Amino acid sequence: MSEVITETPKLTKKDFVSGSEVRWCPGCGDYSILATVQKTLAELDVPKEKYCFISGIGCSSRFPYYMNTYGFHTIHGRAPAVASGIKVANPELDVWVISGDGDGLSIGGNHLIHMIRRNVNVVFLLFNNRIYGLTKGQYSPTSEVGKKTKSSPYGALDYPINPLGFAIGCEATFVARTLDVDPKHMTEVLKRAHAHKGCSFVEIWQNCHVFNNATFSGVTDRQVRSDQAIYLEHGRPLVFGKDRDKGIRLDNLSPHIVNLKDNGVKEDDLMFHDEHAIRQTHSAFLAHMEFPEFPTPFGVFRDVERATYDEALNLQLSDVRAKEGEGSLEELLYDGDLWTIQGATETVEVDKSN
Repeated sequence: MSEVITETPKLTKKDFVSGSEVRWCPGCGDYSILATVQKTLAELDVPKEKYCFISGIGCSSRFPYYMNTYGFHTIHGRAPAVASGIKVANPELDVWVISGDGDGLSIGGNHLIHMIRRNVNVVFLLFNNRIYGLTKGQYSPTSEVGKKTKSSPYGALDYPINPLGFAIGCEATFVARTLDVDPKHMTEVLKRAHAHKGCSFVEIWQNCHVFNNATFSGVTDRQVRSDQAIYLEHGRPLVFGKDRDKGIRLDNLSPHIVNLKDNGVKEDDLMFHDEHAIRQTHSAFLAHMEFPEFPTPFGVFRDVERATYDEALNLQLSDVRAKEGEGSLEELLYDGDLWTIQGATETVEVDKSN
């Protein structure tokens, strides 16, 4: 009798397209991100039923409806907490979290801090358009000072959060930035984020065509991108420009732009990118290089190893079960010191240890 060999069918982008009508405004950068994520998942060696997408509230948070995977549209700012619980309870799942600059860095900021510092093994995608889009154009935690919106008609006074600086400050083990108008680069970053074991924080610059159009155009437009963006490569010097004739040099712990055509300036004099640096100093330098003073870095800022919370917790639980057994809810409820209260018809025992 001949052996029957069956092959797992190869997934395509269409396998991840749900039947839900995609309802974002025409021109929204979310369309590009959605298509790129669907295409990227098909290229990863993960069974479709292992994917799970979690979101909070906002335009970006409609994402799970448009993905033909398991998913959960949670409440405002709570996606990191829900995703952490899912990963701990179901460590075999491939968990992705979708959030926006408002959902993730305002009401959800505290939850995000703890997911990052615990190093829960999930991919967190922060769509940053510097505005509240779903609620029709209020300024967000990443809006620039002076931004005039419906909630700041005379200009925003708040100093904006730097998303990558925030993540690095929380000691994220993987930090990266990409942009909606460069799907090839986004694919590379998403694959790197997925391959990382730990919490992968990815900021995606995303254009809101209706309420904050062209907020990143000074960097992202094709005509200027080569001079205003710098693509990070591990172990390589920070060189940029249409003619690759400019670079970043570190002088007295401050970055400076230098011209490689000047006499005596060589690539060896430049700052070299080290995404595996344990201390956050290097990645923090890069995170705070901002347009128009500096070219904006894109790519992987930091990729270091550290134990993941979900794996450590499950190992701890396994060790306790092996030593003490499964235990029971009844034993837990009645363990410790108890008060005995005698009533008219019944006796009630109350835990007095609390």
